[in-house]
Amino acid sequence: MITAADVKNLRDTTGAGMMDCKKALEESGGDLEGAIEILRKQGQKLSLKRADREANEGVVIALTSDDHKRGVIIKLSSETDFVAKNDNFVNLAGKFAQIALDAFPADVNALLALPFEDITIGEKVTEQVGVIGEKIELASYERLEADTVAPYIHMGNKAGVLVGLNKSSDAIYDAGRDVAMQVAAMKPIAVDQDGIDASVIAKEIEIGKEIARQEGKAEEMLEKIAMGKLNKFYKESTLLNQDYVKGNKQSVADYLKTVDKELTVTAFRHVTLG
Repeated sequence: MITAADVKNLRDTTGAGMMDCKKALEESGGDLEGAIEILRKQGQKLSLKRADREANEGVVIALTSDDHKRGVIIKLSSETDFVAKNDNFVNLAGKFAQIALDAFPADVNALLALPFEDITIGEKVTEQVGVIGEKIELASYERLEADTVAPYIHMGNKAGVLVGLNKSSDAIYDAGRDVAMQVAAMKPIAVDQDGIDASVIAKEIEIGKEIARQEGKAEEMLEKIAMGKLNKFYKESTLLNQDYVKGNKQSVADYLKTVDKELTVTAFRHVTLG
């Protein structure tokens, strides 16, 4: 016989709805572990059913190790902002991020395979689909190692940034935090021009030539004009060449040199919702 206490115990354990818990217990013959497995399987079915749904809300968490040598970003996505603002959902994302930081797996698949309580992170995500009733995904995982890794979380967990720097000190960590804010605000696509794919550069040159051609410029001038536009593209789109948003008429590279003449950014990671 399934008692109200049994149903409450299962609900407290899984967070699933009362009727779902009762049905799962009836199906499992009152076995708690069997009922939990049934609820997980319901979550898997629900996840498949909702595979075409957009999970554009959620939580982005950026964490660094105590020595600021390593950092991770994870994005736990949901369909609605209502779920994303739930404390349990935010706390779960934080736990996933801490596991990622401690284990430092190579990619998101390795992260999903890591243990979480008595199951894996991937199984916990699937379980939450059944509990919450929305498409839930561990949609992004990024990691970074450097002499200093500085984090920034933007706009109530809507975006996370890690910036790696080539030297270390408290002042350099603080500078890294400032530059991480720059990344969140200005959305560069690379550290500098060396980090931009050759196909992107070629496309920008062709666009520059075509614009100049449509403006009636002489054919022999198109290459020079296009290169000028390319330099403007570098200034707007690469981190070290961007105008430093907190500074006065200086680039990010120049700002870093005011902290340490040899200081530069080695890499960055930027994860946003959507």
